[in-house]
Amino acid sequence: MLRRSLLALGAALPAAGPALGQPAWPAKPIRLVVGYTPGGGNDLIARIVAAKLQDRLGQPIVVDNKPGAQSIVAAEIVARAPPDGYTLLVAPSGPMTINPAVYAKLPYDPVRDFAPVSLLAAFPLLLAIGGDQPIRSVEELIAFGRANPKLANYASSATPFQLAGELFNQRTGSAFQHVPYRGSGDAVQAVASGQVLMTISDSAPMAGPLGGGKLRALAITTARRPPAFPNVPTFAESGIADMEIELWTGIVAPAATPPEIVEHLQDMICDTLELPPVRSALEAINVDPRSTTVVEFRDLIARDATRWKAVAAKANIRID
Repeated sequence: MLRRSLLALGAALPAAGPALGQPAWPAKPIRLVVGYTPGGGNDLIARIVAAKLQDRLGQPIVVDNKPGAQSIVAAEIVARAPPDGYTLLVAPSGPMTINPAVYAKLPYDPVRDFAPVSLLAAFPLLLAIGGDQPIRSVEELIAFGRANPKLANYASSATPFQLAGELFNQRTGSAFQHVPYRGSGDAVQAVASGQVLMTISDSAPMAGPLGGGKLRALAITTARRPPAFPNVPTFAESGIADMEIELWTGIVAPAATPPEIVEHLQDMICDTLELPPVRSALEAINVDPRSTTVVEFRDLIARDATRWKAVAAKANIRID
């Protein structure tokens, strides 16, 4: 009888694990899908966080770059993935709040198809030109564009940066032409090498070229100059109103992912972002490490989606 009792207890223990606060997930490697090429801001953020988050979770996290169509390809992959916590999306402002504002039709719905987990980081945008350009201010850039319309262009690698470029046109009465690139790193290099005049993008892929003098920042989309860029004027200081922009990157899972997995992952992300090496690495690429609760992230997505829809409509930006 004692032997039968012990066998019964042993059989029951594995099932009791999760109930005792020991989640069965994850039991295998996790795929973290990034909708952009390696070297861009979202890719860098993903790799910095994943390197330490996998230690917290006890399983490898494989960063899988699936660039294409402003992260639509990556978003669709994760939206259709099994909701088991093993396929996650690095979810920036672009696919979650800006694509819905500018695309007439999408193969995914940011609200219906995903379960928000947590924010990872937030960041402003910089307007930058090549370091060899003679232009020294936003005012000079606008004047140069009007005097040289064939040279007046801007590089962007994603819808948020294109929308920022078009907002710049709207706010200044300029006509800078859009030159698309597959990744932020590619767009930044095009400007640094003089192939394209300027870009408005996140600072992460610009950090190296800015430090090496290959790029020159003319303005930043914050309300006040941040400590990381004390010598870069805001757009308001440059005489351009309504150009305050803060973008962000987070992680979402397929919609039907069990809440206990989402909550456990959120907790681990929060802990990971508090690690000094992670904070230092993110701050080194000029982004602000920032976690949220599931509810806070959901509310942020809804709030920004409403804002960008209004901005896109006012700028008359629509992609069929």
